[in-house]
Amino acid sequence: MKRAKIIGLGAYAPKRILTNADLEKMVETSDEWIIQRTGIRERHIADDGEATSDLALRAAQEALERAGVEPSDVEFIVVGTTTGDMTFPTTANVLQHRLGCRNAGSVDVYAACSGSIYSLSIGAQYIQTGKYRTVLCVGAETLSRITDWTDRGTCILLADAAGAAVLRPSDDGSGIIDTDLYSDGGYWELLYQPAGGSRNPASHETLDRRMHYAKMKGSELFKVAVRMLEDCSAAILAKNGIKPEEVDLFIPHQANLRIIQAAAKRLNMPMEKVLVNIDRYGNTGAASVYVALEEAWSLGRVKPGDLLLLAAFGGGLTWASALVRW
Repeated sequence: MKRAKIIGLGAYAPKRILTNADLEKMVETSDEWIIQRTGIRERHIADDGEATSDLALRAAQEALERAGVEPSDVEFIVVGTTTGDMTFPTTANVLQHRLGCRNAGSVDVYAACSGSIYSLSIGAQYIQTGKYRTVLCVGAETLSRITDWTDRGTCILLADAAGAAVLRPSDDGSGIIDTDLYSDGGYWELLYQPAGGSRNPASHETLDRRMHYAKMKGSELFKVAVRMLEDCSAAILAKNGIKPEEVDLFIPHQANLRIIQAAAKRLNMPMEKVLVNIDRYGNTGAASVYVALEEAWSLGRVKPGDLLLLAAFGGGLTWASALVRW
């Protein structure tokens, strides 16, 4: 089977920027406190009326243009998100229509922040099996919509953005070498949104109790997240007979700088080989890895023949990894 190759990348972040100084006026926090604990200096926040599909559309259009692919050529769209425009239709369905991809099936992947690699993995399988020739993979979030701006533990982290990748069969051996997907629902209480689903449908009570916002047990999640990033990264390298020192660039989910640093240390991966942009974007959920990958490519940090290691974790809990030969 031919590998799936990324032939075009796109990314978009809302124009509005929320700095740590802005947050100092909203909750009891400080720029120094936020940077020390998270590495974040600013984050992008969607304007009123700007939905997840709006961000996804901009990123997808850029990816398609760079790939030289017409919307009518796209056969399947997979969108990773936890903050879709509506419960249904899916954000992928909305995106399919707005892009004009008349010949494409579409689906959302609901794996929280791991939705980036989950969507990439699913898209790659369709290419590898020969089912489709052109697949559009997207990660998009408006996490600000489920952020409790009175909770300093979460409001300093969450942000909005979208990233996209166009996949086609590789004819030169480059492309997505392997992906691994994991989950463990036993950790669900570490990061979740209590209300809005069938368990706790919207009501006056759920609104009064602020149950429609993301809830997180930060210290517990930190420990698990570091282990997840390390384990899935080490496993996919070992399975493919690759040593950490052979990796040219490690692109982890941008959730917390300390998590990234701890995972890199455990993998014996020098920070010079790690893509970090959390200082300017915050945690953008399923968009995170795509946005970081696009930045690495745009800045020339990714060259033909380079070996990339991608890894992510998210609420659920879910975690995932990918190996890509550029």
